[in-house]
Amino acid sequence: MAGLLGIEELSREEIQAILDRAKDFQPVQDQTFKRLDILRGKMIVNLFYEASTRTRTSFEIAAKRLGADAISITAAGSSVAKGESLVDTLNTLAAMRPSAIVIRHWASGAPHFLARHLPIPIINAGDGTHEHPTQALLDARTILDCRETLEGLRVAIIGDVVHSRVARSNIHLLSKFGARIVLCGPASLVPPELAAIAPGVEITYDMREAIRDADVIMMLRVQLERQHEAAFPAGEYFQFYGLRLEHLELARPNAIVMHPGPINRGREISSEVADSQRSVILNQVENGVAVRMAVLERILCQ
Repeated sequence: MAGLLGIEELSREEIQAILDRAKDFQPVQDQTFKRLDILRGKMIVNLFYEASTRTRTSFEIAAKRLGADAISITAAGSSVAKGESLVDTLNTLAAMRPSAIVIRHWASGAPHFLARHLPIPIINAGDGTHEHPTQALLDARTILDCRETLEGLRVAIIGDVVHSRVARSNIHLLSKFGARIVLCGPASLVPPELAAIAPGVEITYDMREAIRDADVIMMLRVQLERQHEAAFPAGEYFQFYGLRLEHLELARPNAIVMHPGPINRGREISSEVADSQRSVILNQVENGVAVRMAVLERILCQ
């Protein structure tokens, strides 16, 4: 791996190797994580053109736990705010010879463009509505912590699918491992063409139908910042597509609830569900560090 731009181009074997290695990096209960020296002498630059708490912080923690140095830069606090272009910013950073650049950008394809022009590994931390590969990897790791395999699982992905890079990366990953995927949400947020992302993807606009017999319920944030059409009022959206305790009775008895965060309580999910025993939302956050450690090691220790 010269970098990580997306899940779509990865083989099942490459994904499995990352997931297996991430398990080694999961913290042992009640034990303090010891700083390793696997990436001693390496420098990781996190460049974020969009707001982030979980991804940016976990990449920084992952780098430091592996012994690397990490610097996080936001667009608002850099020369981007003065009009500097993406290419000039990245060329400037490249001249400082970092070992890898982690980038989140509002434009789909931005990491791929940079990877073609820079001799430094580029790691995609989310590009527009295209992909968010490490989120899909940590989601898979979280599911596998609760299930023996992804094969044959019914995974309901519900919400603003059309604007979701998380959904796309998860669809690519889960389909490679034989999971059955059903997409659900308002018709304007789940257009029929999304079924073509991967083989065997189903679409329904009935939330109860999507959840029935599901092993995994993956809720998505309503991305108001990307929507150009009139947004659904929070109450109306929650009435039809908000996850409530009554919905869990339709799923399998051991079904788990996921959300990439940040969650909007009362719009996408009720507090009763988010804080329930079925919820693995905080497990996803914790696995974000382990997965990103595995990614950084795989890219920088070739």
